[in-house]
Amino acid sequence: MMYQASNEYNFHIIKQGRFRFFLERLFVNTRISAIGGEASGSSVRCASRGAGFQEKQRSEMGYRLEMEESVMRTAAKLMVECLVTEGVKYIFGIPGEENLELIQAIADEPRLHFVVVRHEQGAAFMADVYGRLTGKAGVCLATLGPGATNLVTGVADANLDGAPLVAITGQVSSDQMHLTSHQNLDLAKIFEPITKRTKLVMCPDTVNEIVRLAFKYAEGGAGRMGAAHIDLPVDIAKMQVSGLEMPLMKDVVCQQEAEESQIQMAAESIRTARKPLIFVGNNAVHYASSQVITEFAEKLHIPVVNTMMAKGIVSADNRYSMMTIGIPQRDYVNWLFEEADLVICIGYDLMELKPSKWNAERNHRIMHISNWQADISKYYQCEVQVNGEIDSSLARLGKLLEAKEEPTWAFAIKERFEESIEEAVHSDAFPMKPQRIVADIRKALSDPEDILISDVGAHKMWIGRLYGCYKPETCIISNGFASMGIGVPGAVAAKLVYPERRVLVATGDGGFMMNSQELETAVRLGVNFVVVIFHDSEYGLIKWKEEEQYGRAAFVDFTNPDFVALAEAMHCKGVRVNSAAELGEAIRKGFEEKVPVIIDTPVDYSANEELTAELRSL
Repeated sequence: MMYQASNEYNFHIIKQGRFRFFLERLFVNTRISAIGGEASGSSVRCASRGAGFQEKQRSEMGYRLEMEESVMRTAAKLMVECLVTEGVKYIFGIPGEENLELIQAIADEPRLHFVVVRHEQGAAFMADVYGRLTGKAGVCLATLGPGATNLVTGVADANLDGAPLVAITGQVSSDQMHLTSHQNLDLAKIFEPITKRTKLVMCPDTVNEIVRLAFKYAEGGAGRMGAAHIDLPVDIAKMQVSGLEMPLMKDVVCQQEAEESQIQMAAESIRTARKPLIFVGNNAVHYASSQVITEFAEKLHIPVVNTMMAKGIVSADNRYSMMTIGIPQRDYVNWLFEEADLVICIGYDLMELKPSKWNAERNHRIMHISNWQADISKYYQCEVQVNGEIDSSLARLGKLLEAKEEPTWAFAIKERFEESIEEAVHSDAFPMKPQRIVADIRKALSDPEDILISDVGAHKMWIGRLYGCYKPETCIISNGFASMGIGVPGAVAAKLVYPERRVLVATGDGGFMMNSQELETAVRLGVNFVVVIFHDSEYGLIKWKEEEQYGRAAFVDFTNPDFVALAEAMHCKGVRVNSAAELGEAIRKGFEEKVPVIIDTPVDYSANEELTAELRSL
């Protein structure tokens, strides 16, 4: 059934004059008596074994060899055909000497758009965020040696965050791998611990299989989504591949249904619980379970807590949506866990938040509902596991259960939390309080579809705690690998996926400087987004942790460039906020520009210590 791999690709085959060869692959025992590159429907008949059969057989064998030779192409071109069949639109990367054969093949394929970046880490982060927003593997490309190692941080981020990504690297010639060679590293070993699968191409005829396997593993066809890696030696890329080798058909992934015994046990546990609490993680976002989870919570009157990466899984304006868990300190949200007598974990991934953060005493009754079995942890011992397609499992459970009393205990805790933040979110103090900056960002991003990309730092704690989302995947936070530098390249990817949406990057000055070079990429692509820099000239989150643990901070201070001048030098717009009242308007005007707008926003992180003191008194 190879011909079903892609209708668009099949048309491409016909257009290139391969139709006759294509039919021969489908009907081995027939021959086509038409002459030239077109087939005549009336001239397809079975070959007889009459007089002269051997001569005819020799003639047809020569024809098949001639056709095979006419569609011979390099392994690099076959790889490009495979990428098109996989639905790839963008490849993020940098050309290098050992990937030039693939670069040239990409240049000849109009359906692929190569995005030249300024650092390979930026390419990996773009592919990372592209994968998160689309559910399809983002693709990044680098050469060997330093180009490949520059990909590592972004690839690891995608793998731990569960974002589908395929990284392709060039490599030295296969006859040089056993030698000490210029820029030669064992890339398969480097990428092995940070991907779900890594393969070195050693035979050109295996390119189609290796590409299909990479996308299968990246896109969740073999479990959790994540990153995959393909290493393509420069000589293999140039080798010729038979016309018989074509892109492989994509798998249809069928989600397993949970066993009925699991459903019945789960229903009984929920039925007997007095204060159940739903805890939703990022895997529920990957499987688009927002509507079913919302309906489940509303029907049964169960409050919902989410991880940082599952923000918006239940809309922030829904009365059963409580808070986000994720900051290091014991927060109001932990109070909800302490009150609950059953924690119903849906799509929860231990990679994002270790269970000791909410089950330190190991005394919670836990139910695990996800597409696969729970990971192992002494802090995550589940009395019931419902392993199967999430939506189906919740729908089946919902039919067996009746609504509980309204969770007034949870509403009371949420009310306490909202009262605690009321003053700070309206503060006119300058430098600005982080609470006010987050509130102004949420107000400016007034459309529920608007996207916030949060870099990593002290500001991420405040966004995680305070920024309400109305739809999933509208607040992109790296919280598995939690890498600084994702903000600006992530915004580039978000605008390519959703050019009609407004995108804002919230970043510290530390994280911004790690990949600010990708502003040039954004300008070149003609995309606009707003960058709000929480400017404190410190690694603020590390300072916060140091002062909590050691009573002092060490080696966290640095100086910054003039961010407004930097923006202008990068052909962007730069704005410096001089009062709290200016930020909201600066953001709104920023979205009217045609280039990225950088807003330098001084922040007063004394709020960090104030929060620590407040939470200790809970």
